[in-house]
Amino acid sequence: QQLVWTFASTLKPVDYCAIIAYDLHTNILTDFTTDRGKIQQALSELTIPAWREANMFDALTDVADRMSGIEGRKAILLITSGIDTFSKITYDQTRKKLQEAGVPIYSISLLGIQRAMSASEPIEFLQADNELRTFAKETGGAAYFPKFFGESPEMFGQIHQALRNQYVITYAPSN
Repeated sequence: QQLVWTFASTLKPVDYCAIIAYDLHTNILTDFTTDRGKIQQALSELTIPAWREANMFDALTDVADRMSGIEGRKAILLITSGIDTFSKITYDQTRKKLQEAGVPIYSISLLGIQRAMSASEPIEFLQADNELRTFAKETGGAAYFPKFFGESPEMFGQIHQALRNQYVITYAPSN
């Protein structure tokens, strides 16, 4: 909660933010707002999911669909284990929907800390990492795999900078 609030507090007053949690279902804790009080309240409601099952693909495509009609710059910050156990749609369907939506995905994996404490790496962790990297690459975002909470300021700084920078390329023919 504190890590995400640190990022949310750096948003400009005109930036909209929504907080959406997921496990078996997608739960909108606060819809798009510029009200930092509502954002902080929603972040305080974030909890560890009650279920081991997680509908990450369903939740991600749901949010991307909602955002595809919004004008201006937009992005999804996905803080997750990356493990999907229960979605109705497949990984390939998710990739296609995310590409169509045109919303960059910035993902932060929560598995790095677990890895640091484990002697072996389950195959589901490697699969989750690959999926998060693919979503980020194909949508123009980035994927992060921190091993320590102390890495978060640098990650959020990079994400913040990516959201603030914009390039325009023009060509003026001589004739």
